Amino acid sequence: MKLIERREYLDKLIQVVGTPDIKVITGVRRSGKSKLLEAFCAYLERTKPDANIIHINFNLLEFEELLDYKALNRYITEHYQQGAENFVLIDEVQMCKGFEKTVNSLHASEKYDIYITGSNAFLLSSDLATLFTGRTFEVKVYPFSFREYMEYFPGQPLYDAFDRYVLEGGMSGSYVYQDTQDKYDYVADVFDTLVVRDIQQKYKIRNPVLMDRIVDFLMDNLSNLTSVRGISDTIKHNSEKIDHKTVGRYINYLCNAFAFYKVRRYDIRGKKYLASNDKFYLSDHAFRYAKLGTRNMDYGRVLENIAAIELMRRGYEVYVGVLYKKEIDFVAIRRSEKLYIQVSDNISDEKTFQREVGSLLQIKDAYPKILLARTRHDAYQYEGVQIIDLAKWLITDSTKPEQTPFLAAAQKKDLLQRIREMSKEEIEEGLRRGELSVADIHNALKS
Repeated sequence: MKLIERREYLDKLIQVVGTPDIKVITGVRRSGKSKLLEAFCAYLERTKPDANIIHINFNLLEFEELLDYKALNRYITEHYQQGAENFVLIDEVQMCKGFEKTVNSLHASEKYDIYITGSNAFLLSSDLATLFTGRTFEVKVYPFSFREYMEYFPGQPLYDAFDRYVLEGGMSGSYVYQDTQDKYDYVADVFDTLVVRDIQQKYKIRNPVLMDRIVDFLMDNLSNLTSVRGISDTIKHNSEKIDHKTVGRYINYLCNAFAFYKVRRYDIRGKKYLASNDKFYLSDHAFRYAKLGTRNMDYGRVLENIAAIELMRRGYEVYVGVLYKKEIDFVAIRRSEKLYIQVSDNISDEKTFQREVGSLLQIKDAYPKILLARTRHDAYQYEGVQIIDLAKWLITDSTKPEQTPFLAAAQKKDLLQRIREMSKEEIEEGLRRGELSVADIHNALKS
């Protein structure tokens, strides 16, 4: 299987080498946690040749004898080297019964630099403070971003690649399959394992049918405002009586396991968080296709899901904005930074454009206001609102305003393809307006 270096996550681990924290890598199943730990191990071997690295992967049969916390502790302490930096890397740590006792004991000894990954349902962000007595440093791993997708499949025109990403999603394990249905079968299997095995096993789910119905409802109502009671009433209408408290618990389980992310509402004018009605987004939009199929696809919802996860990936707290009776797709907050963002599939229709922009124009503070859409154009301004092509925004490093090499190459390739599809009259018009150069046309013909 092809691998890419997920430098963003690797750098986070590198930056905390030597700190007393227990480093915990979390994320949805098959998002790349184990590969990240392997990459980090390779980094240590390369940069710290004298270090003692104790790397245990419970997916491998050779470590089966360590599935008890006492045996695990004994193995690690026996492999300790006096006078060296001792690193402990444990993959799928939850497979060891009582693992937290060993991790806490190793941490208390102050002899080891500890890094662990685990199944998402058994190593939850909400559980870390309870499981471990020491301070934890969490690295949240998401499925592939569009930037990473472009790195995995280099050399594609930007918009061709984006169209493929919208359909295929970020579960990189599916990329090895050529047939679309095989890809979705893989993604569906990942989700079913996540829900059926992990969540049901951890929480001892008594009503798996209800869990399935909740999953279907959330997927079908992606990016719609929903409430626990509203979900309960909908399901109740179609089946037996349902307790809304049970529905709320099951939804929390799904969010805890990183299957869905809950986004709360934020009153922009009153600057307060609202308790009623939330939105739910999938950790990867391909889960929706794999479970519900691609018929009656609502690209607007899918693009909104992609943008939501990307904002979280970039470290923003994400909320749904409420201003008077209008809704802003996202209020994204990162320390002192705040962004107001609308997402749309197509704004070529003037009515649609005015509706999307109108919500942003009602916000009177000075924070940036952005409309993300499939424009296929360079960014421009409309009455202070930035209109940005979604694909270009996704592939641009948010910390650097300049283009990434992937973006520059992809844009060039896309331009050449567009030129080859143009009529003689369109090319002449492009030259006249300065949108094309003779060199561009020459390169297109040569390729």
